[in-house]
Amino acid sequence: MAEMLSDRYAEDIERACEFLRSCDDALVVSHVQPDGDAISSTLVIGWLLDKWNKTYRLVNENGVPGRLRDLPMADQIGSYADEDAPEKKYETVICVDCADYARIGKIANWIAPDARILNIDHHPTNDRYGEAALIRHNAAATAEILYDLLLAAGVELDEQVGTMLYTGLLTDTGGFRYSNTTPHVMSVASELLKLGVEGNTIAERLLETMSMAQLKLIQRGLSRLTFTPDQRIGWLFITPEDMRETGAVNEDLEGLVNYARNVEGVDVGLLFKQIDEQSVKVSMRSSERVDVSAIAQSFGGGGHVRAAGCKVSGALDDIIRQVVERVKQEL
Repeated sequence: MAEMLSDRYAEDIERACEFLRSCDDALVVSHVQPDGDAISSTLVIGWLLDKWNKTYRLVNENGVPGRLRDLPMADQIGSYADEDAPEKKYETVICVDCADYARIGKIANWIAPDARILNIDHHPTNDRYGEAALIRHNAAATAEILYDLLLAAGVELDEQVGTMLYTGLLTDTGGFRYSNTTPHVMSVASELLKLGVEGNTIAERLLETMSMAQLKLIQRGLSRLTFTPDQRIGWLFITPEDMRETGAVNEDLEGLVNYARNVEGVDVGLLFKQIDEQSVKVSMRSSERVDVSAIAQSFGGGGHVRAAGCKVSGALDDIIRQVVERVKQEL
């Protein structure tokens, strides 16, 4: 299965392939607090570099979330805290699913100032940093772009890489439910299932199963669910005490913001995760009317039209008030 590619996109794919064919001793990294697409995309690049007999290192500031550790090759992704720093800084870097170079976090300490960078991503806010950039803003996931790249590279796909790609598509489309689930996405998913990918098993593990800590965190969050008087904006918040007392980890927050957005009549759902007394991470989701990526950008963040986020300095109550007022301006 192949999709008609624009000339610019086809050229960018070829440039990315040339970069990957010519590189060696490469560092492959994604954004901090990685999700399914970030981890999957990191693994796909590792799989491809293996095929081409390249040396590489897969790493993320936070390592691999527990629910993604069953992915093929997942044990190859190290975390910044647990890995030994390289003897010399990397001169070749491949960034996947990372809209802003700064989002690689502390891994930047391992990278030479003049390093060659290949940037592969699908976020609309990506500014095409790096020597080569393969960006498709209307792709549902970076995994979708990597599928196109693998086809162009002429490598034979197998169940292993198919599982990686399917995981990225599944998670970034919300189980093929979000508006980014295009005919191309479904065609790609179909081709991956033909490789023997167990889509139902992946969906059960990633979308249907939750830990007891996650359930307790949801209970706390829902107890604080608040709406504007017109019920078009809903929000909830989580504190460091909540995380500590429930035993939850960051991956347990995934999907929590949707409880606010999914209420009938709500245009924008917000989750405020207090990091400390003067820092809050904000997750934003919208239904149809509001471009939350623009709102996130106004606070120094970014993302997609329907899903975005930012990190804001200040007290929790003040940030909730500021962000809710900013969202009101878009309604």
